[in-house]
Amino acid sequence: MKAYVFPGQGSQFSGMGKDLYDRSDKAKSLFEKANEILGFDITNVMFTGTDEELKQTKVTQPAIFIHSVVLAKITENFNPDMVAGHSLGEFSALVANGTLSFEDGLKLVSKRALAMQRACEINPSTMAAILGLDDAKVEEICKSISDEIVVAANYNCPGQLVISGSMKGIEIACQKMKEAGAKRALPLPVGGAFHSPLMEPAREELAEAIKSTNFNNPLCPVYQNVNALPATDINIIKENLIAQLTAPVRWTQSVQNMVSDGATEFVECGPGKVLQGLVKKINSASEVMSI
Repeated sequence: MKAYVFPGQGSQFSGMGKDLYDRSDKAKSLFEKANEILGFDITNVMFTGTDEELKQTKVTQPAIFIHSVVLAKITENFNPDMVAGHSLGEFSALVANGTLSFEDGLKLVSKRALAMQRACEINPSTMAAILGLDDAKVEEICKSISDEIVVAANYNCPGQLVISGSMKGIEIACQKMKEAGAKRALPLPVGGAFHSPLMEPAREELAEAIKSTNFNNPLCPVYQNVNALPATDINIIKENLIAQLTAPVRWTQSVQNMVSDGATEFVECGPGKVLQGLVKKINSASEVMSI
């Protein structure tokens, strides 16, 4: 069985999507439609923008979504048995399996990006990658820091967990992780504590938009970040999508569940190759590739 997986923030690069635009009329019209929906020329930033310009939240999230979805839309024989996306990538996955239209998906991603940006401004906060400690130990250390917010945010693969929280909380946690034997405890260059309670203002803002968006019955299950379980019921999909901003991304568990449900081949659809690497670390027997 074939699983298609969609990347999240961090996989953007200057020139992304230009080859798709040049080779396919369908891609070209989707890129033009994206410019129209967003009200600015995002294709220009994707094709020629600097790293700095691409790093702006209002650009990064829509850019990765557009690249991933256009790639899926112009791929012949695109018939996933199951889909999943890492954080932002869950929205791309939901367009790929027919739950959301391209237009509605893009509008939600744009709202999500701006809401997250505002939440970051309300609560200055950050994230850090913890390498070489098991999940239970990382969770235990996060819980031990009672006067600051620090939580496990991204379960990327065994031995690689990203934590999220207040500036002070992350600083204390990194120190404690190193003392507990972590190989690395590395603060990340991100604008805020994504997938933590500090994203509550963004969750509330996005909840309204998700509730009023039309969701269709999916063509295949989506394994959602919040609980790593397959979903085809649109009410459950909506609830999980709303919960996603303040809950951890259970990527390790999602891939494990997809494998146990029969996935043998994982195809990464979007910029970069980050997810292929993670899938291999989670289950070395899986075949991985990108479109």
